[in-house]
Amino acid sequence: MFTEDPLFHPLTLGALKLKHRVVMAPLTRMRAQLPGNVPGALNAEYYAQRASEGGLQITEATDINPQAHGYHRVPGIFTAAQIEGWNGVTDAVHAKGGVIVNQIWHVGRVSHSSFQPGHGLPVAPSAIAAPGEHVDAAGNNVLFETPRALSIDEMRAVQADFVQAALNARTAGFDGVEVHGANGYLLDQFLHSGSNRRADRYGGSMENRARFPLEVVRAVADAIGAERVGVRLSPWSNILGMFDDDGIRLWTYLISELGKLDLAYLHLIEPRADFTDDEKPLNMDAPDVAALFKDWFGGHVLSAGGFTPRSAREALRSGKADAIAFGRSFIANPDLPERLRRNAPLNQHVRATFYGGERQGYTDYPFLQDAVVQSLQTSFA
Repeated sequence: MFTEDPLFHPLTLGALKLKHRVVMAPLTRMRAQLPGNVPGALNAEYYAQRASEGGLQITEATDINPQAHGYHRVPGIFTAAQIEGWNGVTDAVHAKGGVIVNQIWHVGRVSHSSFQPGHGLPVAPSAIAAPGEHVDAAGNNVLFETPRALSIDEMRAVQADFVQAALNARTAGFDGVEVHGANGYLLDQFLHSGSNRRADRYGGSMENRARFPLEVVRAVADAIGAERVGVRLSPWSNILGMFDDDGIRLWTYLISELGKLDLAYLHLIEPRADFTDDEKPLNMDAPDVAALFKDWFGGHVLSAGGFTPRSAREALRSGKADAIAFGRSFIANPDLPERLRRNAPLNQHVRATFYGGERQGYTDYPFLQDAVVQSLQTSFA
């Protein structure tokens, strides 16, 4: 299939024309401007640094409405100011020839009343609290609250807000959207038997639990065109208390149904990696979800989770993935595609600066040419 480096072979994902297969994964950084959680000049600089000719970037997860909010300084895509702010980001990325899609989300029960409109309870499929602690709007560690179960009318409103967020993203200049259905957030909560105990047509069987996520994706695809829509899933992830009684049947059903929609891509997170910890080794006994589900989807698959340059190339050559999404490597290496092209050394990320703050750990990682200059200056000092 590949006669040259597979990372730098062109790829078309629906309406997205890529010149290489090194994708920037969605990365929550908590640096939107206050008040209003609006992307600003610093955010535009960050994304522009990591843009490359024909390279795909997926933005940090972006709130579809005020109720979707669950983390400090996470951006939204539902106000005029937010849309204008994102337009500055997309202009900066497009100026470098990059392709960028907006990941749209609703956190569901992974919030706190201090973030919610009127300080109401967070919402979820069922009134089941996530395990462990969260950080409230004042920065305090607090136990997750028991959420309020959404009514069907409220679910319809959430679906409409996903659609409007996608339309707003297109207005802001994005080339498409990625629907966030992973990592224990609202759509993922509907999927799992551990977090969805509803007794109506949206709970019980796996078909019922998958109904709302599928309805949301279909509605978004209808609104902006399926060729501009991707979906991110995290099969077998146990983050934020996710578990299911019959995962293989659930994921096979859901992914095969998504495959009928002619989406731009499916983005799968490999469960072998723990993105909350740098010390834990990869769990090589975990299911290889790209290999398991690519044929069930029938379209292009992006794979993410603990990839090295070598394993990324192997995954592409094997055919189980069509592009590889890098997270921590892209945080620390704004010019990651060029470094991979040259087989150059990679900067090491600093986890303490991942979330919140300003430039440090955000826009101050050195580019390859800067690192070379610094090395020469040191050697001649």
